[in-house]
Amino acid sequence: MRLKFIEERIAKILMSLASLLVILFVVSILYTILKRGMPALNWDMATKIPEGGYYNGGGGGVLNAIMGSLFIVLGSTILGLLISIPVVFYMNVYLSKTSKLAYISRLAFDVMFGIPSIVYGAFAFSIMIYLGMRTSLGGGILVITLLVIPIFIRSMDEVAQHLPKDLLDASYSLGATKLETIKVVLLQIAPGIATATLLSVGRAIGDAAGVMFTAGFTDSIPTSLSAPAATLPLSVFFQLSSPSASVQDRAYASALILTIIVLIISVLGRLVTTYFSKNKI
Repeated sequence: MRLKFIEERIAKILMSLASLLVILFVVSILYTILKRGMPALNWDMATKIPEGGYYNGGGGGVLNAIMGSLFIVLGSTILGLLISIPVVFYMNVYLSKTSKLAYISRLAFDVMFGIPSIVYGAFAFSIMIYLGMRTSLGGGILVITLLVIPIFIRSMDEVAQHLPKDLLDASYSLGATKLETIKVVLLQIAPGIATATLLSVGRAIGDAAGVMFTAGFTDSIPTSLSAPAATLPLSVFFQLSSPSASVQDRAYASALILTIIVLIISVLGRLVTTYFSKNKI
């Protein structure tokens, strides 16, 4: 008994230290961003596009990067959901849990989950060259969609796999077809869809390597899918690359704007997840 008590105390201490370490990392990041970003943050940064020589200390803001990031994230999220949800339903409603095809599919998506975003960027760029596309908003949406599809599918699939088998059997026993049963499954995995969307948006809006190849960069707000689009991560990168200290401070202000956007999306995602969890069995 004494030995078990000591082991439990050691495990508790290690878990507490690990949790404290994570909290310290988060606080340190936020402190650095706030310390350097707050003095440089102003209304113009969020409401104006860059003026001439912005990255050398000129006036203006990063509205072009804010809108570009939001356009890319919105487009890739919608497209990713349209592709991912049918795949999840097929693996969990039409295929059995012991199906070799389902096993191979999950393995493939696990591998895709770990592929670096720059590889997705190079792959999407090769597709764009083949199709005759230039760096554009559409190219950025394409690469981010490829990036988030594995996140969507594996996150929703994990929830769908734990659905009670009796739930599907009850649906079938009432005469429902597999297509009609999907409606029952959809209601139950709604919290998983919300969580997957939250994870995907967080990764999509912070990606820089992939969109560098495909979306390009511009000081204007994109007005079509064929127009180049700026993103906040790339804007931060370019500002940090400037030799001017004031421009570097504005990079931290841009990072603060990005953090606020992610925070808002996270809070909304949690609210949606809580709402749908009320209907989950």
